[in-house]
Amino acid sequence: MELRDYLRILRGSWVLITLLTLLGIGAGAAYSIVTTPKFSSSAKVFVSTSNGTTVSELQQGNTFTQQRVKTYADLVSTPIVLLPVIDQLSLDLTGEQLAEQVSATAPLDTTLIEITVTDVDPALAAQIATAVSESLTDVVSSIEASETPEGEPTSPVRLTLVQHAAVPQSPVSPNVPLNVALGGLVGLALGIGLAVLRETLDTRIRNERDVELVTETPIIGGIVFDPKASERPLIVHADPRSPRAESFRTLRTNLYFLDADRANRSFVVTSSVESEGKSTTTANLAIALADAGARVLLVDADLRRPKQADYLGLEGAVGLSDVLIGRADLQDVVQRWGRHSMFVLPAGAIPPNPSELLGSTAMVELIAEANRSFDVVLFDCPPLLPVTDAAILSRNVGGSIVVVAAGRTHRGQLKGAMAALANVDAPVSGVVMTMLPTKGPDAYGYGRYGYGYGYGYASEESAVTTT
Repeated sequence: MELRDYLRILRGSWVLITLLTLLGIGAGAAYSIVTTPKFSSSAKVFVSTSNGTTVSELQQGNTFTQQRVKTYADLVSTPIVLLPVIDQLSLDLTGEQLAEQVSATAPLDTTLIEITVTDVDPALAAQIATAVSESLTDVVSSIEASETPEGEPTSPVRLTLVQHAAVPQSPVSPNVPLNVALGGLVGLALGIGLAVLRETLDTRIRNERDVELVTETPIIGGIVFDPKASERPLIVHADPRSPRAESFRTLRTNLYFLDADRANRSFVVTSSVESEGKSTTTANLAIALADAGARVLLVDADLRRPKQADYLGLEGAVGLSDVLIGRADLQDVVQRWGRHSMFVLPAGAIPPNPSELLGSTAMVELIAEANRSFDVVLFDCPPLLPVTDAAILSRNVGGSIVVVAAGRTHRGQLKGAMAALANVDAPVSGVVMTMLPTKGPDAYGYGRYGYGYGYGYASEESAVTTT
């Protein structure tokens, strides 16, 4: 994916990302509230050597002391140091439990040992830190004395408690700002990760780029989503000045440029699956063509679920199926619609063998006759994946127009539909995207399909006003 894809994902999933970020912040705050505060107190022990009169001896003694400091720091968490502290303070702890609360560090190039104790009781933390420091001093003195042979000078190493532990005033944990910040970052990362994962797993076609990943067929038009499409399917007739109606006129213009020199101006309009808007697209395109002065024939070739007669308010009892079986002539069943040169051939009675009828010789003859009598012929066909009707008919027409519904059609479905047309060597003229969003990240660039972005027709009152 490119940078713009990630930006589109962020725009499209900002609600999810924001919600998870807020949940992360809330989780960090809740953890800070329920966590018992802990206090930390430190004491410091100074390690020194008492022998040495010359500079060389003092240097050697200093090096020796720094080496011993690391060893003494490790002694802090051993039972020999901690058990006396437990007895002294009457702690209800084992040596291992106390060792988890105690830590010792020796800063580099120093002879100091800093002993830190963490506990829920600040006063007890200070007492333990001081007691551990004193116990370490006693233990080291005892060990050094026991390792010195009789008659030899005592060990030059001395441990001195130079800083008693003070009672801390503020807890070291939980760190509320840090926990809240970490919770927010985790929530943000989780939200972005889920958004990217959802986008990666989502195979639905949402924009032009998704279509281009499946096929090289040009996109010749895009129809924006209309929540009232079921109430006014013929938008070009019902509201000719709407942006959606202008989208169909843009499609009409692009259709004129498809193989302009080709004599056969008949097109199959189909889709991958049902409910992608192919029937309304066909009807509105036919109306737009007729408004431009073309002599158009709209054929309802969906002999399984015909819809054009209902959309256009025509009688659909007799139509294409009757012509194909020789029960009626084409000129007898074609019905004129509207004020322009638009004619409609309904589907007629639903036959038991639609595929055979659409692939018959009678259908080839009907296409040839329609091409001679009309400027443009549009065949509204069933979807490609459920049945083979559209693929069979596409072999005998000038081209196929595949309708793709944004946010509904999957890439695999479009790929299967294109493969079905390719298998029968059917020419594909272009792709029309329907149900395009008018808002959100996927709405970018669709203004060119109609009068969008604030540019449209003037009102009727201003249109009739003259100077």
